[in-house]
Amino acid sequence: MRKIVDATKNILEKGRWYAFHKEQNNTARKHLKNIEAAKGKLDAKNIKLCKEYSKDVFGHERYAQWLIVYTTYTREFREGWIPDNYYGEVVLPQLNGEYGRISNRNAVITQLLKEEDTLDICYYVNRYFLTTDYKVLNDEALKTLLFSQHEKVVFKLENSRQGKGIYVLNEKSFDANEIRKLGNGVFQKFIEQHPFFSQFSTSSVATIRITSMCDDNGVPQARTGFFKFGNENDEYIKSSSAIYIPFDVKTGKLSHEAYTYYWKLLKQLPGNDFAFGGKELPSFNDCLAEVKRAHSQIPFVRCTGWDIILDKYNKVKIIEVNGGHNGITLNETTSGPNFKDLGWENLRKTK
Repeated sequence: MRKIVDATKNILEKGRWYAFHKEQNNTARKHLKNIEAAKGKLDAKNIKLCKEYSKDVFGHERYAQWLIVYTTYTREFREGWIPDNYYGEVVLPQLNGEYGRISNRNAVITQLLKEEDTLDICYYVNRYFLTTDYKVLNDEALKTLLFSQHEKVVFKLENSRQGKGIYVLNEKSFDANEIRKLGNGVFQKFIEQHPFFSQFSTSSVATIRITSMCDDNGVPQARTGFFKFGNENDEYIKSSSAIYIPFDVKTGKLSHEAYTYYWKLLKQLPGNDFAFGGKELPSFNDCLAEVKRAHSQIPFVRCTGWDIILDKYNKVKIIEVNGGHNGITLNETTSGPNFKDLGWENLRKTK
């Protein structure tokens, strides 16, 4: 019986990873189509090199598609790139494991990060409305807490990603029973962002994404980053309609090129003649310092994506933490390899 159970688990696991790689490579091809429109197709010699490198270094040709995407953009192959499906299948399970999921538990992660001035107001967890120190609230006390000092608030479901599961609420539209139907999540203050970011969009709060990793001594390092903002029709950022601008993670200086979700290259922002290239994100050293401080509280989630922003008072605010598959492809494409010195290609040998 035990052998049958183990065999069944093995089949299901293989099926899960087969679907994962199929989805990853389909996504890579969509990105590739837009890159080819701007840069041209990759020559056969480099395609062959990507496939050979994928087999030799990562152990299988299924990782080659992302290498082809990266190389098509740069027009030259670079050793040290990490394919996103290898990152998801091999790197994250070993460096984050199940602990990566803790970032999806809003009522827990904020306590671990020890934020002095968190955006969190309260939580809905397992049929309880809870304060940030876990006191149970009735519906009347909840509404008072939410709207006595806030004109509007944001409710985000656990596991919300890519702009899904986010609701902007005011006192008139709020209904506790509707929240109960939605499920576990966090109520957060609505951010009034720093004026710099309103040059890109005034309808939604922008996001600075910094990906950091903890080295073998537990020291956090900021490795990559991009700036993301929504279009003028969105009340909050939706990944499918957002604009992405990579930046230098050492200086906060924005790239001269922006991208849509599937990486259609933009030299100019839609409906906006703002010359963004070379502009520096405000108080960027403070942003780096907060990311490193926060990551030092959870060094066991070694690869983490941090969505942060500066508010109108120039204070760094953590909007969201992603210890799951936080995605490295945009930065690997435009500025990679970003993880060459970490030896991640060797992790497959201990998988």
